[in-house]
Amino acid sequence: MIALEHDGRDMELRLGRITDGAARRIEATRQDRAACDLPPLATRGAKLTRPVLFPAPTLVFLDLPVLTETSTPYRPLLAASSDPWPGRLAVTRSEDPEEGFALLTTLNRRARIGTLAFDLYAGPVHRFDRANALTLDLGWGELTSISDTVLFAGGNALALETAPGTWEVVQAGTAELVAVGRYRLTRLLRGQRGTEGAMAPVVAAGARIVVLDAALTELPIPAEAVRVPAFWRVGPASKGVGHASYAQVAFTSRGAGAEPFSGAHVAQPWRRGRAVGDLVIDWIRRSRDPAADVWGRGKVPLGEEVEAYEVDILDGAIVLRILSATATRVTYTAADEVADWGAPLGSGDRLDIAIFQIAPVAGRGAPTRETLIF
Repeated sequence: MIALEHDGRDMELRLGRITDGAARRIEATRQDRAACDLPPLATRGAKLTRPVLFPAPTLVFLDLPVLTETSTPYRPLLAASSDPWPGRLAVTRSEDPEEGFALLTTLNRRARIGTLAFDLYAGPVHRFDRANALTLDLGWGELTSISDTVLFAGGNALALETAPGTWEVVQAGTAELVAVGRYRLTRLLRGQRGTEGAMAPVVAAGARIVVLDAALTELPIPAEAVRVPAFWRVGPASKGVGHASYAQVAFTSRGAGAEPFSGAHVAQPWRRGRAVGDLVIDWIRRSRDPAADVWGRGKVPLGEEVEAYEVDILDGAIVLRILSATATRVTYTAADEVADWGAPLGSGDRLDIAIFQIAPVAGRGAPTRETLIF
């Protein structure tokens, strides 16, 4: 813009083109600001953008059996949720609650974490539980009904906390939305992946529930960190570990995924008859290896470096004797029966036992408890 004085007054001109030649040629357009400009507006004050504040995330640490063939048995899982979701969370660990927190991993997906809306009672295992309905309040996400084919392939799996740090794996074929964020799950499969021992007579409303999907992160701890008390700080990866948006939790992994499953089908003496004397106790082992869930393979994979078992001979809560075996059969000799009970076991007697498969690292697995009837 230029201003030229003409006939005693200033005129504003907007330059359009300047051409140099024998003479300089200038093309300009007169502009009348009073006619073209917008009317003046009231002065507006500066307004700063409001920052997004991320609350400390909700964290759930889970010690579960191996869920997939790619899982590392002794490593726990972490589910995290936050609203709003910061995009990426940093997971740090230390054996001191105040310092030494080192980055272990990051996670990018928000987990579906909820609570049990009504009490849930114990139900059958190895078949559908049609008597119970599991109603949960889900803080985020949704659930849908699935076919039996998808269900038997592991779909709609949830972890239900039946006691602090103890989880029952439940699957649901039917999911019905009954209120905002509330689902009623039926056609249940209880005690999945060897967690039937975690089933409680009744689980009170308010118990935590986590949907088991790809949003859960396997925590890459070394084997020597199992059973070592640790503190965890988790928060937005864009913030420092000491920021208020980090949550701190004390959690010690016991390496549940490395614990053998309980056995099954303990043979009852009364079914096959026996003379008074040595008692042969036999059973069928189960495998914690997910590859074992394939029919038509004969014996399931061992899943351990060596095969070993211990059988507790019980008198109420007192362990009278421990029998060791390297196969799914052990002999309780007549001499041991006399030493423990004063006489060999015979018709009309009962014997309580607990069978454990032994793992080199995890030790005793889940027990198989049985009362033998003679």
